[in-house]
Amino acid sequence: MSTTVTKTLQATFAPPTAHKQAKLNDLLETYRDSLQEAFDSGASTMSSVSDIVTPYNLPYQAKAALCNYVPKLRKTYNAQELDDEHPIRLTNQAAKFDHSEERDYEFTWWVPRPGRGTNFWIPLRINPEQEDLWHDLVSEDAKAGEIRLQQHRKNWVLHVTVEYPVEELTMDGDAAHIGLDIGETALITGCALKDGSPTDPFVCSGSRAKHLRKEMHTTLKRLQERDASEWRIEDRFSHYQNALTDIVEKASREAVEYAKQFENPVLVMEDLTYIRERLDYGKHMNRRLHSWAFARLQGRIEDKATEAGIPVEYVNPAYTSQTCHSCHRIGRRDSQAEFRCPNDDCHVSMFQADINASANIARRIDPWGESVPLDKAERDDSLRDGSGCDTATTSSETASPSRGHERRSASLERHREKSVPAQMTLTAFRESKPSASDD
Repeated sequence: MSTTVTKTLQATFAPPTAHKQAKLNDLLETYRDSLQEAFDSGASTMSSVSDIVTPYNLPYQAKAALCNYVPKLRKTYNAQELDDEHPIRLTNQAAKFDHSEERDYEFTWWVPRPGRGTNFWIPLRINPEQEDLWHDLVSEDAKAGEIRLQQHRKNWVLHVTVEYPVEELTMDGDAAHIGLDIGETALITGCALKDGSPTDPFVCSGSRAKHLRKEMHTTLKRLQERDASEWRIEDRFSHYQNALTDIVEKASREAVEYAKQFENPVLVMEDLTYIRERLDYGKHMNRRLHSWAFARLQGRIEDKATEAGIPVEYVNPAYTSQTCHSCHRIGRRDSQAEFRCPNDDCHVSMFQADINASANIARRIDPWGESVPLDKAERDDSLRDGSGCDTATTSSETASPSRGHERRSASLERHREKSVPAQMTLTAFRESKPSASDD
């Protein structure tokens, strides 16, 4: 059996001629003007948007995308105003690509323009790691979705959403549940459970990412204080974001490779959908944790795991770092790296905190493991309704269809709607005000 995976391909235009550059600039300016008018009008239906954008000199693929996108701005995204840097959105009808090994740039895109005979080809510089998917896109083995075209100073960047099938993993025995704890000091801590015991843990250090984020904040802060030119600030920001993206890609790849060593692996991660709303560790710590892309890292792990045919499940994150993985009592962390169990009868007295957390995450794939145990000496031991906690959401369908499978598929859709991994923007960085302790 196979399942469908969605991925975004990215390519940069080869430097266009002056004539093509003028056409691209005109397309971008006209698109943003039509988007602004449709948004300001308060149009909330596709037909009302169509009445506004029809007179504009835009390709039909852009008009169709606007008709679909503008009503969502207020209804779905609750937008109050538009960002000045909106990309051009096009429907998948604009997904016309070509490939030839005889060209310096092998892949090209047929850029849509209004009117007959106005389209033109533009060479693409693709990511070599995505070359196979570009071939699938040209041969139509992969299905194109929305297309976005963004201008970054002198560069034009094309994003193409594609859907393609991957083979699902067939379970021939008991699944090996592998918990992944996403953090700051340890970027990823993985641990498999065998007979309820942590086995062969995996730790990916977060020191490099932590250092880069601190350096990025200090550098950009100083550039802004010196009234540096906009291009210089953007250049430094892009440098750090590219470096952090590289760390995310390598760490997610290592996590999936770790899972592959086990028979019938299932990756289990915490549902961090509302982590930004829940964080309250003080102004300085909140800014640090908010700036780290937890969902982005989880998303890349999920993408790579799905491609490898490894199911991914999401569980309730409550108390995973404070609970003993053996006796399930609430303990304490005297330091970042140490967890202490308060139960004298438990064989665990002190344990590595992140490994303990990942073991608890893996255990919670069993719905009975979702409940937080009570300490009779300190807590109320009266009965509670635990039905709200006895669920786990999945991001990869399993091979055997069932009612539980259908429920997990529905939970997946909710999870994907809430948490969309995205790279931090310069605008978002500027809105994050530094605290005095950062100096």
